[in-house]
Amino acid sequence: MMPQASLLSGDRLHLSHGPIDLIIGSDGARSVAFRAAFARFESVLDELAAELPLLRQPVERRPEGKIARRMYRAALPYADGVTTPMIAVAGAVAQEILAAMTEATALTRAYVNNGGDIALHLTGAATFRVAIASPDNGNLGVVDIGSTDAIRGIATSGQRGRSLSLGIADAVTVLARSASMADAAATQLGNAVDLQDNASITRAPANVVRDDSDLGSTTVVTHVGRLAPSDVARALRAGETAANALRQACLIDGAALFLQGQNAVVGLSATLKFQQKAPEHA
Repeated sequence: MMPQASLLSGDRLHLSHGPIDLIIGSDGARSVAFRAAFARFESVLDELAAELPLLRQPVERRPEGKIARRMYRAALPYADGVTTPMIAVAGAVAQEILAAMTEATALTRAYVNNGGDIALHLTGAATFRVAIASPDNGNLGVVDIGSTDAIRGIATSGQRGRSLSLGIADAVTVLARSASMADAAATQLGNAVDLQDNASITRAPANVVRDDSDLGSTTVVTHVGRLAPSDVARALRAGETAANALRQACLIDGAALFLQGQNAVVGLSATLKFQQKAPEHA
């Protein structure tokens, strides 16, 4: 299948190729930016496929491709024998397409949304509002980001999302200085929200759940039953501790963690206008 492009309502561009599905918006010279986005997008999947065996291995040897190197850098702080550069693939792709747009023309505001992992470009008085939703479309809150904020990447992960998780969070949304950094950190924090030896949690080897998983035989969560409120709070505290450590290491700017109607928020100040709303848990 060849890369596909189409215009959506609201002057947005939709790009798709295999598993990659992007929604793109911009102010300014939109047509120039969109042409640049598609020109770069045409080679993305082949570029990643060329190094896929390496990218699916634990972080160790530096890859060659531009996107792959960005994935490697974002994953490197979490190299622990399990983490692979694939932890940051969605954010890294979004970041690369956005870079092609801003290099092609001057833009005041632009974004690339890769399945919920978002790369941002903001200048001057431009702002970007993010509505945070749980995997079941529950409204979790709103974040307003301005050009003077350091945040340029947003990512969401969790056990109920599209990727496998070692943890039990319904959703973890991370704000960071790049989309690839946010992507990697969201996965790590989703893993950190967890409880050991709880009968309500079912786990299985990743390669049994998905035979193409880069996690191999690492045990992942397959189901989370109803937990006692005290257990939910304990799992969120573990995630909050991990989030504070990442913030102190300047790997994230803020995070919101959600599990069965409870939440924990780290580093999202009032200036970002984060409005907390507990999600509904199915």
